[in-house]
Amino acid sequence: MKFVSAIIKPFKLDDVREALSGIGVEGMTVTEVKGFGRQKGHTELYRGAEYVVDFLPKVRVDVAIPDELLENVIATIELASRTGRIGDGKIFVFELQEVVRIRTGETGGNAL
Repeated sequence: MKFVSAIIKPFKLDDVREALSGIGVEGMTVTEVKGFGRQKGHTELYRGAEYVVDFLPKVRVDVAIPDELLENVIATIELASRTGRIGDGKIFVFELQEVVRIRTGETGGNAL
């Protein structure tokens, strides 16, 4: 089993959710996060005062999947979230040792 965590632009969330649902990913967790990469933030003007926005709003999408879906999930997230501009995000993949469904006590792949 794998745990895939993708940091994407907020306006791409619906596209990613629909695309993942379309390939059979049944559940996901979404978290609003802030961060920066190569773009290093930017300056904005508010009521005549200029200020620096160091951390940009992003969305983190987490999914737990069976090993055989990994390549398809990565390709799907990449395609659905790409704008071609800096700040499109990153995809991280972790090995998932165990999953337990609390309600039923199911473990492993059955809990996904």
